Order: sequence, then C-alpha cells, then structure tokens
Amino acid sequence: MPETLPHQMTIEKTPSYFITKEVPSRIFKMSNSTKLVLVVRDPVTRAVSDYTQMLSKHGKSKSFQSSAFVRNDTNKINTSWIVIRIGLYVKHLENWLSVFPLKQIHFVHGENLVTNPGEEMRKVQNFLGLRTFITEDDFLMNKTRGFPCIKKTLSSKRGHCLDESKGRKHPNLPETVLASLRRFYHPFNARFYRLTNINFHWT
Repeated sequence: MPETLPHQMTIEKTPSYFITKEVPSRIFKMSNSTKLVLVVRDPVTRAVSDYTQMLSKHGKSKSFQSSAFVRNDTNKINTSWIVIRIGLYVKHLENWLSVFPLKQIHFVHGENLVTNPGEEMRKVQNFLGLRTFITEDDFLMNKTRGFPCIKKTLSSKRGHCLDESKGRKHPNLPETVLASLRRFYHPFNARFYRLTNINFHWT
C-alpha cells in the first residue's frame, strides 16, 4: 500500500480476496478497522459471465453444461467447479464474518450498479465516510455494450468506459440449464439475504 496522509484514503481491489479462506484474518491483522466493499450480482448470471470470460481467454473449452453438471445431469451441480463455487456467497461471507463485524462490510448491488451507478456510488461514499463527489451526473450509458461510462469533467479531461472484456455476448444456454442453476443457488441466496439483511431479488 502507498503511504496515506491523514486526509487521504487508500483503496485496493482484488476480486479473489472474497473467496480465499486465509485473506480475512490476514487483512484483520494488517488493520482491524479496514472497511470492506463487496460487489455481488445474481450468481447464475455471474457464472455464465465467468464462463464467457474463460472462453475469451482460452479459446475452445468444454461446454458450460459439461463443466457445471456431473455427467451432464442437470440435477447434479458440479460444486467443485470454481465458476459454480464462487456464487456461493453465503459460504464465503461466513468466513469473513468469523473475523470482521458485519458493520464493516458494505454490499453493492451489482445489477443496480450497472443501471443506476450514481445511487450505488452514493451509498459507497457514505459508507466510507466521504463527501458525495460522485453522483448520477458523472455517468452516461454505453448503449452498445450495456455498461455505464464515466463522463469527461473539468477535472478529468478523459472519460472512461470499461474495457472490451465487459459487455461480451453470453452464450445462449437452454432454459433447463438456467432453471437448474436457479434452483441450486436459491437456498444459498436466501441465507445470504438473511445474513446481510438485504434482499437482492435474484430469482
């Protein structure tokens, strides 16, 4: 981490922290007052998105179904596949809550972050104890890719959109596959809602 002056705040982002068992205790030892921000989205959509990213990086791969299900049986989810396991948010959160209190964790609604980034950023700034300097007026929607971009401002002459890895077209999976994943994740999502006191309305 860079040295931080009293009036500054240092922010670091690493998605794999959330699912790595040893991380919470290590961060707590570094600074037990650290505030944590977690962006979550519908685990079914996230699984398909992760698979799409794997395809873009590694080219040809096994089909989603052959990786997600045991012997292609849609009633038997392959929980050893990392793409499936990441979406078990409640399991990972329980690990974090064994070290950090819930009040030090802020949950960002991933779907709302895309459709209403200003609202989610207001919440994040409030959680971090910052004055609100990022608002709805700082974003515009890239309709081609379906993600918001940061507008050009007087202080920032360049706008910014997410790189080309975001907004890729997902493979068309059969409804039976998606329905099976929704059934699988449903009880884990329900527990996650209870633990966070937030209903994310994932179906």
